[in-house]
Amino acid sequence: MQMDAKFCMACGHELETRDVDGTMRRACTSCSFVHWGNYSIGVGALVVKEDKILLVRRAQEPGKGKWTNPGGYIEQMEAIQDTIQREVLEECGVQAIVKNVVALRDQPRSIHNLYVAFEMEYVSGEPVPDHVEVDAAGFFTLQELESMDVASFTQWLVDVAFHGRSEGLRLDLSPVVPLAGYGLFRV
Repeated sequence: MQMDAKFCMACGHELETRDVDGTMRRACTSCSFVHWGNYSIGVGALVVKEDKILLVRRAQEPGKGKWTNPGGYIEQMEAIQDTIQREVLEECGVQAIVKNVVALRDQPRSIHNLYVAFEMEYVSGEPVPDHVEVDAAGFFTLQELESMDVASFTQWLVDVAFHGRSEGLRLDLSPVVPLAGYGLFRV
């Protein structure tokens, strides 16, 4: 089911459908606001420690009972690297820091989803589930995963974690031009 935006998020006036650069979009009748679409950005952690990958078992739908990598959705005013570090800590009590962006998933649908997977460096903590979003957590070998109910997308990400052939995009902490407020990743 597709839901159209009805009112302007900037001024509250009614939106109309009009051609904006060759695409029919919802636009404000009073100000310059254009509703570009509905999007969500998910993040996922690939934390490997001693040839074992960190996984959590989902306690909620979607995917209840499936083993997945820790992750979640970014908050409006939160840097993406802070989001994934927070999600790993919240879901299973493990502290890890971002190393690289190693995979992207693009999923066009009514709310277009982009998922960014991060290789993360384990810092500390033993996996303990939060008992809200996840009901189990641990580090597992590839052999142990064979007998677990691992979500198919997570299976793909595990392959990226163990068999990726690139270091991916690294967080640029010293850009050549200072760009305050940006999260920058580069080769």
